[in-house]
Amino acid sequence: MIEIKLSDSDSIEWALKAFKRKMQRSGILKELRQKRYYVKPSEARQLKSAAAQRRQRKDARGRASR
Repeated sequence: MIEIKLSDSDSIEWALKAFKRKMQRSGILKELRQKRYYVKPSEARQLKSAAAQRRQRKDARGRASR
């Protein structure tokens, strides 16, 4: 569970910003979006493979520029 502790001097805007940041880092929203609809196991494998290839290309570009 995500918890934000506030003092009397903290603003609502700051609390919302901190809450959103913690939600994003925890991966709860990503998981929720993935579970909105059923994905066949074969499609899940394809998506996972495509994501791995994108990561490899991104890493290769980073290594090439060093």
